[in-house]
Amino acid sequence: MRIDCHVHMVGTGAGGTGCWYRPKGLTKIGEPFLVKAVGLTTRDLHGPEFDQLYVGNLLEFIRGSSVDSALLLAHELPHLEDGTSLPERSSLYVPNDCVLKLAQEHSEFLAGVSIHPARKDAMEELEKCLAGGAAALKCLPNVQGIDWNSPRYTAFLERMAEAGLPLLAHTGSERTMPVMDHALASPRVLTRALEIGVTCIAAHAGTGMMVLDPDYFDVFTEMLAKYPNLYGDNSALAGLSFRLRPSALRVMTSAAMDGRILHGSDLPVPPSGLLPWAFGMIPWEDFMDSRGVANPLERDATLKRMMGFNDVAFTRAADVLRGVK
Repeated sequence: MRIDCHVHMVGTGAGGTGCWYRPKGLTKIGEPFLVKAVGLTTRDLHGPEFDQLYVGNLLEFIRGSSVDSALLLAHELPHLEDGTSLPERSSLYVPNDCVLKLAQEHSEFLAGVSIHPARKDAMEELEKCLAGGAAALKCLPNVQGIDWNSPRYTAFLERMAEAGLPLLAHTGSERTMPVMDHALASPRVLTRALEIGVTCIAAHAGTGMMVLDPDYFDVFTEMLAKYPNLYGDNSALAGLSFRLRPSALRVMTSAAMDGRILHGSDLPVPPSGLLPWAFGMIPWEDFMDSRGVANPLERDATLKRMMGFNDVAFTRAADVLRGVK
């Protein structure tokens, strides 16, 4: 089974999904590009059927692509360590019930739930999500304020390890949402989880936006050699994020890293071959061919193959995610 392990659910609450979208900063600036990437418009975004249109388009993209399913991601609120939620610090919210329901209704979706472990009901929510078929738990430590190395989260991580629920954690740059703690961008935030036995996926493999942010790819590769339960994903690396350097791509696509990098698109972040071509990672002919692929999910997959990721990157997630048949 070929899986895109990094697709975001976005919603405004239309149709009772429980989602909301309140863009700030670069998220608001990028709003027209994000909705266009999934075949919609800003008029759709502010209309009464946005959530249903968004889901419908995702399903069409999956069915018309070379991937069989997508890990659809919920989005938790930032929290303080005492469990206080901070909705004013977030650009969007997607409840776990939304992605769990969509995954139950559509075989094309796997549920990527999101739980801040400081929540007062964190353990209860975790059990509910496990019972509901969660395939992974997604978080953005630097955005949501989660230091997984804190001993206070030991019991939560132990339950994840026991249940075989992997942790997909954002690592590296984040420029689209407010950041609570920049130090939590390092893959080292996953150290305690890995030692407890949780399978972890470092989203973006620790890469940082050139010039503006620290790059943690070397940290990721060092940790990869030490922890066999650590993986990375290549989400947003075929885009305009200025994350990926040619030297990092050579390492990611090398035999030494075979099976440790999972495919992810980061949709609705728009895929583009412009920077991979500009930095010499794909030839001009491939760049032009990729522009002819209208389906954004398939365009991203096509670009990843052009960049050198083999079929194992698309299929290994079936062994990593929970409950995939």
